[in-house]
Amino acid sequence: MKRISLLCATAAIAAAALTAASPAGASPYHLIRWNDTGFCQVWDNGVPTRPWPANYQSISTSVPSLIEVLAMKEHLLRHGHCRF
Repeated sequence: MKRISLLCATAAIAAAALTAASPAGASPYHLIRWNDTGFCQVWDNGVPTRPWPANYQSISTSVPSLIEVLAMKEHLLRHGHCRF
């Protein structure tokens, strides 16, 4: 019984070490613009689905952080490329 406990503890420590050593999955953001309304929206590519309905276009490249994509959206709002 003592060996099984030791084996389980060792396996748990090894799993925790592997989890901590693996890099976190970055989910870059895009800025999309809806064609019918002109509304610009931040879209997280970490979400496994696509926006619905499909009447949008991506107006930015991948941006690594939410703060950066919100700054990009504010710039486009001020210059009249987005309605909201």
